[in-house]
Amino acid sequence: SLQPNAGSQGEYAGLLAIREYHASRGEAHRNVCLIPTSAHGTNPASAVMAGLQVVAVATLKDGDIDLADLRAKADAHARELAALMVTYPSTHGVFEPTIREICEIVHKHGGQVYMDGANMNAQCGLCRPGDYGADVCHLNLHKTFCIPHGGGGPGVGPIGVAKHLIPFLPATASLNPDVDLNKRVGPVAQAPYGSASILTISWMYIRMMGPDGLKRASEIAILNANYIAKRLDPHFPVLFKGKRGLVAHECIVDLRQWKNAGIEVEDVAKRLMDYGFHAPTVSWPVAGTMMIEPTESEPKHELDRFCDAMISIRAEIDAIANGKADREKNLLKNAPHTARQIASEKWDRPYSREQAAFPAPWTREHKFWPSVARIDNVYGDRNLFCSCPPIEEFEQK
Repeated sequence: SLQPNAGSQGEYAGLLAIREYHASRGEAHRNVCLIPTSAHGTNPASAVMAGLQVVAVATLKDGDIDLADLRAKADAHARELAALMVTYPSTHGVFEPTIREICEIVHKHGGQVYMDGANMNAQCGLCRPGDYGADVCHLNLHKTFCIPHGGGGPGVGPIGVAKHLIPFLPATASLNPDVDLNKRVGPVAQAPYGSASILTISWMYIRMMGPDGLKRASEIAILNANYIAKRLDPHFPVLFKGKRGLVAHECIVDLRQWKNAGIEVEDVAKRLMDYGFHAPTVSWPVAGTMMIEPTESEPKHELDRFCDAMISIRAEIDAIANGKADREKNLLKNAPHTARQIASEKWDRPYSREQAAFPAPWTREHKFWPSVARIDNVYGDRNLFCSCPPIEEFEQK
């Protein structure tokens, strides 16, 4: 179905299909959804919206799903087990070597396997979810198939299902009240093909890339992530690695060891702006870490530029940890630095303007100036206010 307008809506549609599949077999009581702690963040929310009860499954220190815990939870909820939601490769940035066994355990206990396709750009052209046991899988076209990323949409999160779930795909909406939808699951979007106009981008991308090109893109995405992991590991330990010491298409670097020096992952994220980078995902899926996903799009010189920036920031962290730089008034705590601050006549910081704004050679040639300095993110999240004009202003106009 192309109806879902986002990956999260695809999850919802897929879970509805699973729920109604069980109901059609006289097993409407199956309402438990097992979700590993390494799964994509939207999974629990989608499960709850679909009327399922979430039961968490533990992961091991290397990031893999704990099979013993999965078996125990599947046994404990055998009668009520509806589904497992699994992200492959996981959000920990590793391929689950036991993915087939994971699917078999769930199927043995009467459940269905929902695979989150958020990380499909590490699979496309290399493997197929149906081959190792997935019953439902959604695609994020903005992550894997080239549609615009961010900005609030439009998005598309189509789902594919195994043959036995086809009757439970979302029905097509109709303005005609006499039309019999003849479906157990109603529409999940107002339009029959979701954000149809955006689909042409993915179609053209797939046609132009071809099977070999799509496979190559996946290989480069994995290669880029491993290149970054190898370069940064001596400076920022990579938290999860596979059995062979490799990662999938993303890696998680651990910054928690510098909390004693007063440095948080947010400080590194803000300092990256001074180097001309928008920071990768921070504190998710593990607090105090940074998840780096370079994708297949970045050339090697850009990967090196990012790694050089991170290694340079590590040197700045060491200066703070060793007492050579002030714990509060330093390059990281004050980052990012705006053009207005640098151009101001008053400069009372214990480091130079050059260190603040031009920490690397490329910043002299192509400088990105942050529009605002450091803000209190937590305060802003907890103290929302409406930016709409008061109603009195509308009356005056």
